[in-house]
Amino acid sequence: MRQFFRMLLLALVLLTVSLISALTAMQLAIHGHEVAIPKLIGMSPSEAERAGAASGLQVVVERQFFSATIPEGKIMTQMPSPGAKVRRGWSIRVAQSLGPQRVAIPDVTGGSERIADLNIRRRGLTLGSVAHLNLQDVPQDRVISQNPPANASGVAAPKINLLVSDGPALPVYVMPNLTGQPLGSATLAMQDAGVKVGKVSVIPAQPPIMLPSGDVEAAPAEPAPVPEPGAASMIVSQNPAPGQKIVSGSAVNFEVR
Repeated sequence: MRQFFRMLLLALVLLTVSLISALTAMQLAIHGHEVAIPKLIGMSPSEAERAGAASGLQVVVERQFFSATIPEGKIMTQMPSPGAKVRRGWSIRVAQSLGPQRVAIPDVTGGSERIADLNIRRRGLTLGSVAHLNLQDVPQDRVISQNPPANASGVAAPKINLLVSDGPALPVYVMPNLTGQPLGSATLAMQDAGVKVGKVSVIPAQPPIMLPSGDVEAAPAEPAPVPEPGAASMIVSQNPAPGQKIVSGSAVNFEVR
């Protein structure tokens, strides 16, 4: 019996050692390839790339900002922050300093979006986001606002965002049900609303009906030609369907008989 307990205790010891070894190997597998993020702030992009490569990391310059404290061409911010633990092959996203703001912000309001873009790029700046807005009293494709404003100082990013007019909003209508109406009267009603008639297709006549006896009822000698749609043609279907919203200038397609 004593021999049995001795063997059982030995087996438990060996099992414990195996579990500890497995946990240690798992810990090394998880953390063995982790490295600490180096501090890149104040370096040039080439220096930052070398420092990152030494740790098996990649450096990506994502943005550029004006800075009165960080010299031009140096890294001013980084993400992840220095000291953070990441796996090898991770990318460090950095922003590069453009030095103090030396470019005057131009006034690009009042012109078209294209002219504003050319004026911005000619100053060494970049076009940021462009938002559009329907305005009743402002022509289409006219820049009505910019950010930062003209001649602004202390600008952070070399980008100018624009607000551009899309002109007056087009009237919106709910498509009525025109099926069963003559094409001529429906066309006049749509023209009054500023809606166009699109494609008008004529549905062919129904094929001959096969009687139970096997005879064909009213079978024509040869297929009749498809007639051209006229004002008296009756509307069978429409697209857009009734109830859908359309704007002025849209086209409506019909099938008629």
